[in-house]
Amino acid sequence: MPLTHTRELFAKALKGKYALGAFNVNNMELLQAIVEACEEEKAPVMLQISKGARDYANPVYLKKLIEAAVSTTTIPIAVHLDHGDSFELCKQCIDEGFTSVMIDASHEPWEKNVEVTRRVVEYAHKHNCVVESELGHLVGAQFDDGEEGGNYSTGGHYTHPEEAVQFVRESGCDSLAVAIGNSHGAYKFKGEQHLDLERLKAIKKALMDAGLGDYPLVLHGASSVPKEIAQKINQYGGTMGEDTAGVPEADIEIARRVGCTKVNIDTDLRMAMTAAIREVFVTKPKEFDPRKYLAPARKAVKELVRHKIKNVLCSAGHAFD
Repeated sequence: MPLTHTRELFAKALKGKYALGAFNVNNMELLQAIVEACEEEKAPVMLQISKGARDYANPVYLKKLIEAAVSTTTIPIAVHLDHGDSFELCKQCIDEGFTSVMIDASHEPWEKNVEVTRRVVEYAHKHNCVVESELGHLVGAQFDDGEEGGNYSTGGHYTHPEEAVQFVRESGCDSLAVAIGNSHGAYKFKGEQHLDLERLKAIKKALMDAGLGDYPLVLHGASSVPKEIAQKINQYGGTMGEDTAGVPEADIEIARRVGCTKVNIDTDLRMAMTAAIREVFVTKPKEFDPRKYLAPARKAVKELVRHKIKNVLCSAGHAFD
């Protein structure tokens, strides 16, 4: 089937109270693992390609790999640019046929973020593509506890509910990535692992009260960084350390029910692949056939994706809603 647009996928996910898994793709094995798991579990999926992935794998190769996946599966697949850092990159991906792009100008001042996002939105909507933007900074749970009296800080790193409303209205973005304590990488937290779920509820309510409907929110940096996988990496020669910390899956489940319609997962995939490869290298040191260590790596990623879509995102069985 052809690539799917996220407007339709988001609408169904919001109605069904499940979340779309947005999994990052860098090579063939990751792509196969993700798509096979979703095909078998009948789950819609978003394949994310970052600027780094395009630099690593070559956009032409990635495009052909995705075309192969689309031609051999029946599930809805959307292709998304993850963390586009310029209008030019977003335009290039839109012209290549991406069904969704993210423009990330969250590091810029408010006015610049709105301006750049609006420019991408105007071009994307002319070409039947949707746009995700980001407001706030993904710097971890320890950075923004709000102000006295329990109000939300307007000068902190987290997304402010009223600012989210203003940003969506002024920029025209189709979905918004929020900062509620999530961050990228395998070391997301210092101290207690948690998301500011009350803030998430307030953002969702503010958008609803402003007449923007059941607006789709996005959770970046949502890998759970499983301790058992980190321990396996270390068991076979890695040095990840004991301070690896991800987003608890229980928090992601609540975020999904509140209305985080798209959940990004990348670090967990990398860890699963690395652990499996390391195990082969240590237990079979004479092995030099890439197929013999990439096949178990692909299997490990596939099982991880299967777990996420069945038990955390609850998107399994919703491919043909």
